[in-house]
Amino acid sequence: MGFVDQLVLFIASFTANWFSALSGGGAGLIQFPMLIFLGLPFGVALATHKVASVALGLGATVRHFRESHLERRFSLIILGAGLPGVVLGAGTILKIPPSYAQFALGVLTLALGLYSVFKPRLGMEHSPRNREGRALLGGMVGLFVVGFLNGSITSGTGLFLTMWLIHHFGLDYKRAVAYTLVLCGLVWNGTGALVLGLLGTIAWSWMPALLAGSLIGGYLGSHYALKKGNLWIKRAFEIVTILIGLKLIIG
Repeated sequence: MGFVDQLVLFIASFTANWFSALSGGGAGLIQFPMLIFLGLPFGVALATHKVASVALGLGATVRHFRESHLERRFSLIILGAGLPGVVLGAGTILKIPPSYAQFALGVLTLALGLYSVFKPRLGMEHSPRNREGRALLGGMVGLFVVGFLNGSITSGTGLFLTMWLIHHFGLDYKRAVAYTLVLCGLVWNGTGALVLGLLGTIAWSWMPALLAGSLIGGYLGSHYALKKGNLWIKRAFEIVTILIGLKLIIG
C-alpha cells in the first residue's frame, strides 16, 4: 500500500477506535467498511479488522488497568461464557452470506441506543446484581450469545456486551466499558482473530496503520472516558449505537 492509503487507514482506525474506547464498542462502524471500500474482499476485511481490533483492546487495557476496576471472578465469568460463542461465531460467519443478519443487527443496535436514551438513570450508578444461581446462569447465556455475535458480526458488537453488563449485571457505564474493552477488545477479539486467521486470509501489509490507529485511539479514548465519567460515556454510547443501527438498516 502507498503512503496515502496508509494515512487514510490510520485516520479511519484512530477515529473508529477513539469513539469505540469512549462508548464501549463500535469500531467496526468506520474501520470495517473502510477496508472493504479500499478493496479488500469481505472475508479478508473481516479477518484483518478483527486482528487490528486486538490493538484497541491492548491500548484500552494499558489505560484501564491503572484504575483497577476489573474483578477477577467476574472477568473469568465473562471469558468463560463468552469465548465459546466467539469461537463458534468466527467459525460460522465465513460460511454465511453477511446480508441476512445485517438488517436484524441494525434494528437491535438502534434499539440499544434508544433504550439508553429513554432510561436516563441507566448505567449512572454501580449496583452489582445477578452474580449467583439462576440469575448468573441467565447472564452467562446472554454472554455466550454476545460472544457469538462478536465472533461473527463485526460492527458494534462490543456495544451489546456493554449494555448486557449494565442491564443484567448492574454495572455503571465506566465499569462496563472497562470490561468490554479489556476482555472483549483484547481476549474475545484475539480469539476471533486467531480463528479467522486460520480459516481465512489476513492482509498483513495493511496492518501497520491499522494497528497504530487502534492502539493510540484505544488508549486516548479510554483516557478521555475515565476523565469525563458516566454521563459522557452514556451519551457517546447512545450516539454510536444509533449511528451504527441506522447504517446497518440503510445498508
